Amino acid sequence: MKQLGVVMSSEIAETPSVFSAILGDLSAFESVKNLLKDEKIQSVLILARGTSDNAAHYLKYLIETQIGLPVGLTSPSSVTVYNADLKYLNTLVIAISQSGQSPDLVHFATAARQASAYLIAMTNDSESPLAKIAHHHFSLLAGPELAVAATKSYNAQLLISYLLVCMWSGKKVNAVQIISEAARIAAMPDLVSLAVAHTRRDKEIVLLGRGFAYPNAREAALKIQETCKVSVQGLSTADYLHGPISALTEDTQVFIVAPKHLPAESILEATTRIRKIAQRIFWIGNGGTPAGEDIVMAGSNCDDEITSTLVDAIVLQRFAFEFAVASGFDPDAPEGLSKVTLTH
Repeated sequence: MKQLGVVMSSEIAETPSVFSAILGDLSAFESVKNLLKDEKIQSVLILARGTSDNAAHYLKYLIETQIGLPVGLTSPSSVTVYNADLKYLNTLVIAISQSGQSPDLVHFATAARQASAYLIAMTNDSESPLAKIAHHHFSLLAGPELAVAATKSYNAQLLISYLLVCMWSGKKVNAVQIISEAARIAAMPDLVSLAVAHTRRDKEIVLLGRGFAYPNAREAALKIQETCKVSVQGLSTADYLHGPISALTEDTQVFIVAPKHLPAESILEATTRIRKIAQRIFWIGNGGTPAGEDIVMAGSNCDDEITSTLVDAIVLQRFAFEFAVASGFDPDAPEGLSKVTLTH
């Protein structure tokens, strides 16, 4: 009998070595150290789709909180469908893509450069169209990623996003801790076993996060949908309170992404209201407030919320992988999906 998810599992486990490769040469980021000043950057736009769009949300939070520049997410169809006339002087566009091949991203990036934007790309292929268009390209250094569900490349996107912003903000990087915590988490055999055993595909699943945890909540929801053929919501706890919580029942399976050092007050109202109805909360990370029958999938113990978040991506990927296998699905090749999605 074929063993399910062998490729996805091995690629998740490669994350510590990918982190080591990226952190082994921080001089690669020196070339853009003074970019914001030299190019008189006044705003930032991030170009991405799918999993990379979730990494884009992480980068958005980083730039807004650590540097203070306004950051938006692009709408590629503004160019590919509506032929908008862009005016991007003093604008930094950062394109994030595993393959660097999607035609709509390439089309938008080309239009942005023609509109005077400065373009940075991060892809897993230095020969890809996006890499060639960019003023500056950062390789994800993830090596071939064969499983349809992106894992190690997403983790690399988070790390490179973090390193970019550290370079611009002058923040020091604790490379040893990031690598060691990633290795520790990746090596834990029963990291998500209890949560998998208590999760059912026939009951509603909701993934919630706030601040830096929000991108991982979105990504966790996407990974479960991709690998387990079940509809899942991925929302910020704030947005959840603005309407969707009305659908909460005692059978709803609520997962909250809570990295170490997450400000407890940021999710207090949400958890208080959820506990009045739901049977338990599933926690991803070490920053939650578990009680009663709650189940915790342990995360990293990095020095701050930002780095804890990027390491904890491993936890949500392990859950999606093991939940898919337990449900009888092969997460390496989900039906109806392909590795490179060529949207136009």
